[in-house]
Amino acid sequence: MKFTERSPRAARFFGLSTPSSWGGRLPLLWTHLFVSCLSLVYVAQFYAYTGVVAFEQTRLPHAILVAAAFAPVAILLAVARFSFGYFVGFYLYTLILGYAWLSVFSQFPYDHALSIASAITSILAFLVPVLFITSPLKQYFVLSDGAANRLRLAILVIAAATIAVGTLYNFRLTSLGSIYDFRNALDLPWPLRYAIGITSNTLLPFAFAGFVISGERARAAIVLLLLLAFYPVTLTKLTLFAPMWLLFLAVISSVSESRTAVVLSLFLPLLGGLLLVVPYNLGAIPYDRFVNYFSLVNFRMVAFPSIALDVYNDFFSTHQLTHFCQINMVKLFTGCAYGDPLSVLMSKNYELGNLNASLFATEGIASLGPLGAPIAAAVCGLVVSLGNRTSAGLPAKFVILSGGLLSQVLLNVPLTTTLLSNGALLLFILWYVMPRAGFSARSDEPKPPVGTRALN
Repeated sequence: MKFTERSPRAARFFGLSTPSSWGGRLPLLWTHLFVSCLSLVYVAQFYAYTGVVAFEQTRLPHAILVAAAFAPVAILLAVARFSFGYFVGFYLYTLILGYAWLSVFSQFPYDHALSIASAITSILAFLVPVLFITSPLKQYFVLSDGAANRLRLAILVIAAATIAVGTLYNFRLTSLGSIYDFRNALDLPWPLRYAIGITSNTLLPFAFAGFVISGERARAAIVLLLLLAFYPVTLTKLTLFAPMWLLFLAVISSVSESRTAVVLSLFLPLLGGLLLVVPYNLGAIPYDRFVNYFSLVNFRMVAFPSIALDVYNDFFSTHQLTHFCQINMVKLFTGCAYGDPLSVLMSKNYELGNLNASLFATEGIASLGPLGAPIAAAVCGLVVSLGNRTSAGLPAKFVILSGGLLSQVLLNVPLTTTLLSNGALLLFILWYVMPRAGFSARSDEPKPPVGTRALN
């Protein structure tokens, strides 16, 4: 079928944008690909001491060929319309792109050709459902505008109470360089850990999105302060930088089309790190100022999830697969060859600290190996696509802001953990019950389902 401006229903059914807009995004996506690979060259230069990243001039042609082979994957992102899956899919596309580049220079002896093929097949298997399953679910229950307002206010109270309880167990103001001296000693009860993960990663961003869309700036600022207040309790970088990240997303989603905003949300921070390399090499800025930014963004936020996939590929090339026994419910029924969580297991075998990793490493490589990983990726894609269907009809900016921290979490955390411990499943439910009538959706977004009734 040929999609034209006269066939919007067909394009919407398949999750496609209009053909006239496809070509404009490809140059940006391919520029992002180039910047990502160049960033990894400098990551290898500055972090070679870790023993897991390297760069050799003789392997550069091979790496360029791998990147060129990966480039057509961006076409899927160019033709797809915006959805929550587009947001998550682009971030995980960047993760796999990074792994494909780094694996050419990998210091580990596993079968790299098989693993690269598995990674590219996995991202394709993941992207197809998350980009193109976007049809809205019919809302049988929907909150009234007043109930939605009260929900956002209740979230502020829940967050304040969670922080107050958390301070009874830990409250420490310390620099980023010192957090690991204290964080491993944290012993929070599991209900509090769940409450912190769900509140900080899902509930507060959801409330922030609502306040921003409704123009309630003071309450949006309160959300950011509450997010920052989680840092002395959790001692995590994500909670420390969450307010700045949400503000950044709010700005770029206000001045850019939704899909462009998603791409720019990674492209601009990466480019910023590269632009600091030149003055640093010329001695114009000191090492501390350079490394504080480059380490946080180019290395930790973007490159490290790709490095984790390299490490998991190496470990499970010589060790027994988990067959999903890292999931507590599965372990209860099947047992497990490993007593420690995967992150701790990696810490004991590689000098990189506790190494959490994405669904491609955990539900994929660790559970099923490189041959079975694409199957796991496809199933995970189907699960994430549920977020597309429950958020259909909501403004793209609302979806970007309310899902803004989960997109970061999914780079480093298994999907099963993200769904429960970090509240992704709860966010899907909240999106489902949100009223659509009060939002002014963009014309290229799915129309809200009809036949709903309000719950006050």
